[in-house]
Amino acid sequence: MIKAIIIEDSRLARIELNELLKDFPEIGLIGEAGNAEEAIEMIRDLNPDLIFLDIHLPGKNGFEILQGLDKVPMVIFTTAYDQYALQAFEYNTMDYLLKPIAPERLGQAIAKVMSQLTKVRLTLKRDKLGLNDRIFLKDGAKCWFVTLNDVRFFESKGNYTQVHFENNSPLVLRSLQQIEDTLDDQQFIRVNRQQMVNVRFIVDVVEWFSGSLKLKLSSGETIEVSRRQVHRIKELFSL
Repeated sequence: MIKAIIIEDSRLARIELNELLKDFPEIGLIGEAGNAEEAIEMIRDLNPDLIFLDIHLPGKNGFEILQGLDKVPMVIFTTAYDQYALQAFEYNTMDYLLKPIAPERLGQAIAKVMSQLTKVRLTLKRDKLGLNDRIFLKDGAKCWFVTLNDVRFFESKGNYTQVHFENNSPLVLRSLQQIEDTLDDQQFIRVNRQQMVNVRFIVDVVEWFSGSLKLKLSSGETIEVSRRQVHRIKELFSL
């Protein structure tokens, strides 16, 4: 079953979506939020697979909610406005539904979610890739076979991920979450919503403002650690 949360400030809209979802038993609703503060807390506590997200909400808009998360679940936007569609697909977006939501369009969106989850679960059944494994990267006309040991960090760029190794930074059409699911989490650590770092390249951990941390890599690059990940970094480096 797909764990889902509805984030919508209109009570009537939540009721309507609830009714539509009764025809999709594969979706298990585990919560509803009417504002940004409730939504962020609920996502972090319940770790849903999917959120149905309105854009205009009290407190913060839907994009600001996603920007505040370290790990973004799959998203189906539900909104009355079509002008945000391009911006929406910078996130882990499965579909963009305009209100009033047509049942057939909802069905299409859920089919995309099911397809994506199947791919992720098949990936998880395989052994995690190790530092000595090689990955194939293609960016335009250029191709590389790269040993994971040589990758400094991965960086999210919407639905793409930028792979940083040597003097190269190609983009690949996979989300950071998809890549994270294939890697050993003892070797590659998700340090914030956008970046995942190879621990081999970390040469220093620096205290930063308000108890946060910055990582210094052997390449000279610095990467900030989100507050949610500070404890793990301190534990890893016995700080």
